[in-house]
This record gives sequence, C-alpha cells and structure tokens, in this order.
Amino acid sequence: MPKGFVLNQSGVRELMRSPEMQAILKEHADAIKSRVGDGYKQDVYVGKNRANAMVSADSFEARRDNMKNNTLLKAVR
Repeated sequence: MPKGFVLNQSGVRELMRSPEMQAILKEHADAIKSRVGDGYKQDVYVGKNRANAMVSADSFEARRDNMKNNTLLKAVR
C-alpha cells in the first residue's frame, strides 16, 4: 500500500465554510471596498463547499466607473 498524503475532504469543506474563514473574507472585502469608494457594496455568503466574498458596483455611476477604469480589478491587486 503506497504511503502518502490523504486529504480529509469533509474537514477542508468545514474549514472553508467556517465563521473564521468568513471573517477573513470580510476583512479582504472591506479593504477592497474602502479602496474603490462610494457606490459599491460587499457581501459574504456561504456556498455549497466554501464561503465567498463579493464586492460589486451598486450604483449607475459605480458601474460606469468600473467599466471605464476597471476599478474593482485594480482594487484587488
């Protein structure tokens, strides 16, 4: 029998959905939102396998700014 590393998939899924992971994602989303300015919103939600964070343009001006200047992409870098 070969020796090696066996990933505990249910443990990884639990870790990726945990409140601690959600807090880390919220910190990152807060930092991105603070760099882009007004008109953007953020959200943290739990999916099937992991927690997710999202920052998106919420107003017409923010959507136009993001399309013209790639504001969100630049804020992630």
